Formats: sequence, structure tokens, C-alpha cells
Amino acid sequence: MPYSSSYPASNRPVAMGVNGMVASAHPLASQSGVRMLMAGGNAFDAAVATASTLNVAEPYMSGAGGIGLALVYVASEDRVRALNFSGRAPMSADPEKISAADKERGPISAMIPGNVAGWLTLHEAYGKLEREQVFAPAIGYAESGISVTHLNARQMSANADRLSPYPSGKIILGDHGRAPNAGARLKMPQLAESFRRIVEGGMEEFYRGDLARSIVEGNHALGGLFTEEDLATYEARWQDPISVNYRGYDIFTTPPNSSGFQILQTLKIMEGFEGGDLVFQHPATVHRFIEAVKLAVTDRIRYAGHAPDIKVPMSGLLSDGYASDRRAQIDEARAAYVSGEHFSNKVAPESLITGNPLEFDGGMTTHFAVADSEGNVVSITQTLGGAFGSGVAVGDTGIFLNNMAYWFDLEEGSPNRIGPGHEVDFVVAPTHTFKDGNFHVSLGTPGSWGILQTTPQFVMNFLDFGMNVQEAIETPRLRVYTGRHVQMEERFPAHVRRALEELGHQVDVVEPWSMSVGGAQGIQVDSAAGVFQGGADPRRDGFAIGF
Repeated sequence: MPYSSSYPASNRPVAMGVNGMVASAHPLASQSGVRMLMAGGNAFDAAVATASTLNVAEPYMSGAGGIGLALVYVASEDRVRALNFSGRAPMSADPEKISAADKERGPISAMIPGNVAGWLTLHEAYGKLEREQVFAPAIGYAESGISVTHLNARQMSANADRLSPYPSGKIILGDHGRAPNAGARLKMPQLAESFRRIVEGGMEEFYRGDLARSIVEGNHALGGLFTEEDLATYEARWQDPISVNYRGYDIFTTPPNSSGFQILQTLKIMEGFEGGDLVFQHPATVHRFIEAVKLAVTDRIRYAGHAPDIKVPMSGLLSDGYASDRRAQIDEARAAYVSGEHFSNKVAPESLITGNPLEFDGGMTTHFAVADSEGNVVSITQTLGGAFGSGVAVGDTGIFLNNMAYWFDLEEGSPNRIGPGHEVDFVVAPTHTFKDGNFHVSLGTPGSWGILQTTPQFVMNFLDFGMNVQEAIETPRLRVYTGRHVQMEERFPAHVRRALEELGHQVDVVEPWSMSVGGAQGIQVDSAAGVFQGGADPRRDGFAIGF
């Protein structure tokens, strides 16, 4: 079958603007961000408004009880910065006393929340508007209510059993114990009051004040591990991003404990393919990409985890030489076998193993992006972990705590083993791409470990195949799992799936627009023309708004 450079048109038009752009997973959140820009605020103000509104508009995805990462371009400083607010395990977390069930849901599954520290640190460092103004949309929606979307209704219904064991389940399920239908009005007055307390007292209130005590006492009452000291000593921290040059583009992402290096390593492996070896949706190209992902996954499993305890050989992992070495291990005629997406002591003999980069040293999550007319760009991925996180909203705060302890390992030998104060192997990784020193595009997605696989797909769609930002996001995606299993959206052509099966891939077809492969958002910036282009993922309630 012939292959060409033409691609299916996107189902949605690209959002356009000349004054700014917000792309998020819910239209009300995007509107909240745009409201800040129109009021004279900047991207940092808009980011806080968007982030806090998402707590109300999709409460199962993220919120004040969750964790996250930000990648920001500060125009006045002409630099990219990463802000880490990925939380940490309580100081009493002991792998010998925590079961697999404990870390999946319930009060023990919660890590110390970082989102509020992240939002307020961004705002204090670079925001222009008052705190009361940037939280006003979220407070208003929490108090007066939002209309439940069809996606909201499906997610709330699917996770009713996760909420119902706890008194706080009534926040979503009501006194009758049933999830609201699409079109119903959902109010969260307790959350509105917590946001007011954050407006009034800021970081001090959430981490050391009365609200902090309510969070700790509520967690304790249900058998959790939080202490007042755990919250009082938590801070978001600035980091230097990591980057690679990919075909002349400089691509930045977040450093460990983020696993963003898997994205960059995958791209470096794929950089060695070009011309006839790099053709959109050609079975050989798709096969090479799948195998590149598997190679990068094995290295991420070895090196990702609690950063202070691990020396990640980053320069080796992301070097041209190591990429060439790993690329040479791709069998063009046969799919390789992998042990899975995370650490295991039981690895099949035929599994791919990690390489030696030292020789070359030379869910439920949401993502959004904001860009302003000053040139600032803020990209944030934030999460509760699973749906509604731990399933528990503590005390009378209306704040659902995350269950990010689920992403730790309990097995000895894992660099990502849970322990006192440990940071988790955090798979979120927003990206910023520059061309000739100018900001070019922000791209990112939720999707658990799949983030690290789906992000390089839409980055390549945009950079290699010339798609616009909406097309790059909408194009069918795949995700690699254990063994030779690969999950592919039904919109992949049937002949491509058949050809991959002939190479030994075990293809599992999922719905045409599957949440299992993420919910990406992106903003392209044309600095010379002063034009913003936004893309949002129809796999969720994504919406980009420019003005």
C-alpha cells in the first residue's frame, strides 16, 4: 500500500489567538485561565486559575490533595525552569508494614500533597494578580456548582465503589449513594471553603495552619500515616530541566524524580531513522517505534525512583552514542519481549535487559498549558493517581487525597521502593520545544506510565510529520504493555495492525478514541507573527481557548 505525507484532517479546528491561549481538559478550566489573561494577568496567574478549577470540573483527576510538575518558560529570564511539587511518602512509610492493598486506595495510599505548594510557588514567583482573584473561578464553581458532563458522569459512576466505603463519598454520590447523571449540577461547598482558607492564609494555612491540622486529623482518623511535621516540612522546589537536540529542535522536559528521560531517550533512538525508514503509519516505522519504547522502558525501570538514592547516568542515557547502541538492538523482523512497565523481580529469560549508558556518559491525571502575550509559557501535569486518588476526602475539607503510593514498589531491589520521605518514580513529563532559540510548542498528556510512550508519538507527529498541533494530538496512538502486547486505537489502519502481528506483536484493539492513551493538550507559539495555536484532546473534555 502506498504511503504519503497527507494525513487525516483533525475533527476540530485549531484554536487561534493573538493575546494568549489556554488548553486544558475542561472548557470551564480553560475559561478560568483566559479570564485571568483578559484581566491583565499573565500565564502564571492563568495557570493557578486553570489548575484549581480543574479540581472542581474533573475532581477524579486532580486537585489540592494531589501532586504534579510544572515546566515553565520565563520570558523575562529567557530560560526554562522545572518546578517539582510531586509530594513524598510520609516519614512513617515502611515497606515491611504496607500491603499492596494499602497502597492502592484508602488513607495509607496517600502521599503528602504537593499541588498547593506548586500553585502558590508559581504565583508568588511570577504572578501579577492577587491570590483572591486567581482562585475566584474555582471558588465560584465549587460553591454554585458545575454541570456534570457525560465524561464526568461516566467516571463518577465507574468509581462509585471506590468512594462509597468512606463518609466523604457523599461529596460526589450524595445521600442516596448514586453518581450524578450527565447534566446534573454538582456543588462542592467544603472545597470552596478550603480554597477560601488557602486564599486567606496561603502556604502557611495549607501546610502548617488549621487546614493542615484538619488534613492530618482526617487522615489519621481513617488509619493514615500523615503527621503535622510531614506537611509542615514540605516545599515545592525549582529544578533545572533536562533536554536533547532532536533533528535541530531543542526539547526540554522535567528531571528525576520525573521519568521524562524515557521520552527523550525514545526520541533519540528514533532520530536515527529518516527518509524511507520514517514514514507515517508505515508498519516498519511503527514497529521501530514500539521497539524503541521497549528499550527506553527497560532503562527507565533500572534508574527511575527516589532521586537522592539513585545516580541516573543522564548524559549517557541521552547521548547519541547510547541511542545508536540501543537502536542497533532493534530486530527489524521480530517483536522483542519486555517484562512490563515497572520493576519486577520475576523477569522472563527472553526479556529485553537494560543497556549500560555509563559507557556513553560524554490513571488519572490531567495536563494543561497556558501561554501569554509576554512570551511566558506554563505547562503543568497534575494528578490524584487513581480516580479520586485514595477515594478519601479528609475531614470536612472536601479535599480528596491522592493514592500515589500505588506507584511505589514494595519489592526489595527496586530503585522505586517506598520508604520514609521517598519521592515516587513520577511518570508525568510535560515538554517544551524550541527552534533556533525561540519557543515553538508545548505538548503534554496524562496517562500513567503511558505518558512516557504517547508523548513522543505526538511530538513526532508535530515535528517529523508536519501536523498542526490539533492533528498531532488527535492522530491514533498506541501503548506497549507486558510481553509483546501493544494496545492500539481502532483508527489505526487494519493492514498496519496485521503487519505488526506478522512481526510477532500481540495487538489489542481498543476503542477509536481511548482514554488509555492519554488526553493531550498543546500550544504552538509563533513569536514572529504573535500568534498562538492551541490543540486539545477529544479523548476527554479537552478544550483550547485563545483570544
